[in-house]
Amino acid sequence: MEELFNQVFANGALLIMWGALLCNWILPFPREAHPAILWRKFAEQLADKVNAPASYSQSVISGTLAWLLMMIPMLCVLWAIETLAWQPQLFELAFLVLALDWRNSDKFANQFTHQLAEENTQTAKQLLTPIVNRSTNTLSLLGLGKAGCETLIMSYGRNVIAVLFWYGLTGGIGAFMYRMAMELSRVWSPSRQQFLPFGLPAIRILALLDFIPLRLFALMIIAGQRAQTRISLIRQQALSWPLPGPAWLLAAAGAKLELSLAGPAIYNGKKAVRAKLGGRIAPAAIHFAQLRKLLIGRFWLWVFLQSLIMGAIYQGL
Repeated sequence: MEELFNQVFANGALLIMWGALLCNWILPFPREAHPAILWRKFAEQLADKVNAPASYSQSVISGTLAWLLMMIPMLCVLWAIETLAWQPQLFELAFLVLALDWRNSDKFANQFTHQLAEENTQTAKQLLTPIVNRSTNTLSLLGLGKAGCETLIMSYGRNVIAVLFWYGLTGGIGAFMYRMAMELSRVWSPSRQQFLPFGLPAIRILALLDFIPLRLFALMIIAGQRAQTRISLIRQQALSWPLPGPAWLLAAAGAKLELSLAGPAIYNGKKAVRAKLGGRIAPAAIHFAQLRKLLIGRFWLWVFLQSLIMGAIYQGL
């Protein structure tokens, strides 16, 4: 037992991950004060300068160059700062804490469940609006349930699971860079007409980064009874969704609880046609609470398995 204890504490990467989760739980970084707010402001200003009317190919090239202009200098600065850090472990911890957004997601789930149960659509819309690109003004109680479920699923998938995945592969800087790439894809989302096709490179790069972690998390969600049937359903439904990672994750969570997800959504006053995913049950407060419980359970299972894998790799090295 003492040997296992010493091995765990000798593995700095594991301690950083658990420390970041603990910090995120005890003292979550407020969304309103997160560096991502300033990052999004820079991205909006850059898009105002370079996202000019042009041909399709020229807009895609502009979007690619804008993405590189945002990401590469930041990566160089972070690498340079890392070499000057007094304690590399604390440096890694700080950036993993900034990359994670677990506690805020859980806080949103608690508040949103209560508002759905009380059928308080106005407050539910106020909770949802800051964290989605879609318009929420016209959402009914049913629409809020579906939108809230999708938001919670993707929040756990990207802000928690994918961040931890990229931390395991690339460290704190890699996790933070993933978070910033995710923020760019949100700011320049081609679901809004003014960023089509300018935002396509950002969303495609994020889709590539999401592919493995979101699919692994989706498989973890559907594990259990009728897993084979649900995998067939996910494969069928995912064909009609543009992004493979989110398609699998949304379909998996919907199929597990038989919830009806996705479907048409309104962005900047224009209706976007989206395929339906999952089952046939219209999400209500009780289903939202069940979804939260499912995601929390699978999240801790992910943390446990990633800890085992990182520990085994460390021992192998």
